[in-house]
Amino acid sequence: MNGNGKLYGIGVGPGDPELLTLKAVRLLRECDVVAAPDGERTAYQIARRFAEGKPTLFCSLPMTRDKAAMAESHKAAADAVCATLDEGKTVAFLTLGDPSIYSTYWYIHRLIAARGYAAELVPGVPSFCAAAAALGRALCEGSEALHILPASHGQALPQDGSLVLMKAGKSMLETCAALERAGRLQDAALVERCGMEGERVLTDLSGLDETPGYFSVVLVKENT
Repeated sequence: MNGNGKLYGIGVGPGDPELLTLKAVRLLRECDVVAAPDGERTAYQIARRFAEGKPTLFCSLPMTRDKAAMAESHKAAADAVCATLDEGKTVAFLTLGDPSIYSTYWYIHRLIAARGYAAELVPGVPSFCAAAAALGRALCEGSEALHILPASHGQALPQDGSLVLMKAGKSMLETCAALERAGRLQDAALVERCGMEGERVLTDLSGLDETPGYFSVVLVKENT
């Protein structure tokens, strides 16, 4: 095992600080260093009340589809975290939602674990669970299937079961068109910035003519 420190990849949930788990809060209070993506620092802002006074390591993780650029940013972040672990420090790396669901952090975690460092995932509340709560509806019932897809990747939509379409912001109009072609638009709802300032809930997408923000989730209930 390399180094004496340990890495915790902590899911901070979708936006409401009260949705952090007790384990996440405990680890934030106990850790030596808090790490988080740079830029808007959304994950850090959600959890900062529980990490006051902690040294911080902000990692540049640009949103891009350039695989080489992504790989380089992941490696740079992993190198920075490993340097801290080599000092025997415990690092709490913050990530939105849950670290196992379409999380940029996962790629960093995998690199660090492969180098032989102690690393643990700490689950968080996924955005689509919080969105379902905001809508006051179940994600799925009985024997219904639940499909979780990134909306921006343009897959054909399943005809059965309930759908979660994540990261729907920039591709929202195309997503609505695909749902309409599939005859499922009337069963769709959108939650934008769930648990954050400016939260918005739309239960009728038929007339949507704007592009919502990045933090947007579309839920489509199976019409039973």
